[in-house]
Amino acid sequence: MAQGFSGVARLWHGAATAAVGGLLCFAAASASAEPLSEQALADLIVPPYSLGEPVNDKGVWTLLNSGGAAAGYVFETEPLAPLPGFSGAPINALVTLDLEGRFLDVRLIEHNEPIFVSGLGQAPFHAFFEQYRGHSIASSLVVGTPYGKAAGASSLVYLDGVTKATASVRVAHESILAATRAVAREKMAGLVAAGPPAYPNPDHREDLTWQDLVEQGLATRKTVSNAEIQAAFADTIWEDDDPAALEDPEAPYLDLWVVDVGPQSIARAVLADDSLAELQAFLTISGDDEPILVIEAARHGLVSEDFVRNTSPDWLSVEQDGLPIALRDADLFVETLPGVPGGTAMILRIDRRLGFDPTRPWDLNLLAVREHGTFQPRIGTVTLTATHQTDARFFVRPEAVKPLDPKLEAVRNRALDLAGLGVLMSGLVGVLLFGQSRLAGSCHFTPLRLGFLAVMLGFVGWWGQGQLSVVTVLGVVRTLSEGGSLDFLFYDPFSLAIWAVVLLSFVLWGRGFFCGWMCPFGALQEFAHRLGRWLRLPEVEPGALWDRRLKGLKYVLLAGLVAVVFLAPDQVDLAAEVEPFKTAISVFFLREWYYVAYAALWLLLGMVLFKGFCRYVCPLGAVMAIGGLLRGRDWIERRQECGSPCQLCRVKCRYGAIEPSGKIAYSECFQCLDCVAIHDDPTRCVPLVLAAQPTKRALR
Repeated sequence: MAQGFSGVARLWHGAATAAVGGLLCFAAASASAEPLSEQALADLIVPPYSLGEPVNDKGVWTLLNSGGAAAGYVFETEPLAPLPGFSGAPINALVTLDLEGRFLDVRLIEHNEPIFVSGLGQAPFHAFFEQYRGHSIASSLVVGTPYGKAAGASSLVYLDGVTKATASVRVAHESILAATRAVAREKMAGLVAAGPPAYPNPDHREDLTWQDLVEQGLATRKTVSNAEIQAAFADTIWEDDDPAALEDPEAPYLDLWVVDVGPQSIARAVLADDSLAELQAFLTISGDDEPILVIEAARHGLVSEDFVRNTSPDWLSVEQDGLPIALRDADLFVETLPGVPGGTAMILRIDRRLGFDPTRPWDLNLLAVREHGTFQPRIGTVTLTATHQTDARFFVRPEAVKPLDPKLEAVRNRALDLAGLGVLMSGLVGVLLFGQSRLAGSCHFTPLRLGFLAVMLGFVGWWGQGQLSVVTVLGVVRTLSEGGSLDFLFYDPFSLAIWAVVLLSFVLWGRGFFCGWMCPFGALQEFAHRLGRWLRLPEVEPGALWDRRLKGLKYVLLAGLVAVVFLAPDQVDLAAEVEPFKTAISVFFLREWYYVAYAALWLLLGMVLFKGFCRYVCPLGAVMAIGGLLRGRDWIERRQECGSPCQLCRVKCRYGAIEPSGKIAYSECFQCLDCVAIHDDPTRCVPLVLAAQPTKRALR
């Protein structure tokens, strides 16, 4: 059978080499991602909004409303937060924010996350990004689910992850938050710097009068004379359009009072009983609103004739830290106490959740409006500003709810899985380190080994999504070559824990610990071969020469994949499909037919060729073999007779990991322990059998 295999092996080796070469040529033809053009960005903006002008050189653009006024910002995440994903490439999304810091739209532009590129498909990833709409950048957004009683009381906002792709989703989430915060720090400082909004302290009590409010700066007055407003319109076409200002320059044009009546002590010093009761009832329903009393005692007024109650006043607006904050009429009846200035009075409301902090200075802007002409008159405006601030003693500020570090959050979400993995790995390491010979010589070794492999396939592979892949290695290579951060590894703590154990095993055993005991696809291959033996299928095994040649193929494939990282990084995921792990383990064969056929081919081939993929093709196996060079000991005991003259272990080794000299080739050893069992068995180890024969003759 070995001779007949050589022709097939020659053909297969040539085809595989040609496939790798073709893959490299195809990959090299692809270009890396470029930032979206202005037109491409404009096409992605959802009406009635449109794209404005760039505001910096980092890809941040203004967002315009239907009237052409600034309504927010548009930006790609990659230039601002190039966090690498599991392929080593950043996940790029387009974020649209309004001026109040709310996500209008978040959509995926480009990524190379393996689990979505050719696994779960793109739809679940796109659906994840849709969850951001309507949420504020001031909210504590986390990926995951609340634990226990926190579900109803937590101020954290939870976004649903994607099953089997939690780590990639966390990288995307952190990219969005990092980019958004970068824009917010520069353009929306007030929305991110203030922390949780201060709200009136219901337990604070003071007896105050109107005079106290004035003297303590709790009531702000803004006055503008006719002469001052006339000067503001001087040298414009509207300078003669206000006869009253021209007739009596010293008369008041604006006499505005501003009072924050959110604190009960201030409200009681201003409002009559009926208005105070109506305000308290309003605040019971709208607990996040800060009520602002404005009184205008001169001739300007507060709103135009077209104003509709319970809407935003057309002449009034609020800014804090240079950013606009929504202002609406509270539609409340206002009656003030004696001694409070008379005039037109309104109670307006500002939503504190938008980042408004009543304890810091904020501006109430009022438009002075003039018209020029009678038919389609031209409108001219001047902005009059009153700056107000209420003393912090009337307010309390909740402690900021800080979400866990994303890495710790990822660990918390996988706590039970990690505990189970820890038990499995501790047990396996302990048994192999201290009880290897007893395990190998046990009459129950085969069922114990197959049972453990079944657990690794089911728990670590299909349930825990812990199948290690060369994609991670290539992602690390790309990230390090580009000077990026390896933080993406921490978003999948389950796989990272396995990598940590594997690194330890390099020193203790070399390649065999992972490839022989921990690899889910390796377990699947072993089960396939045992099924082939049960079905009595013929076995195919290459001769010694072709065995050596084919074992070198995995290193060629690994070198090719590393070349793709540098020549065509966007094609790494496609090139890494040489591994059938994603198909067979990550998505359980639920993907395109040709990927399923490829994975099934290796399993069917494994029924007649013992673990052919693992031995000859697996690029991750090549990584493990290279890592095994760190091995600090020869853990398989040898005798002087091993190799000369005894060849029993070499003949029995299904992996071809024992040289004719008897030396163990640890780079090809899968730690099956067959040779360990033979070495310790006096009925099978030839040197032990021969050594015992004179004793037996003497006894006769």
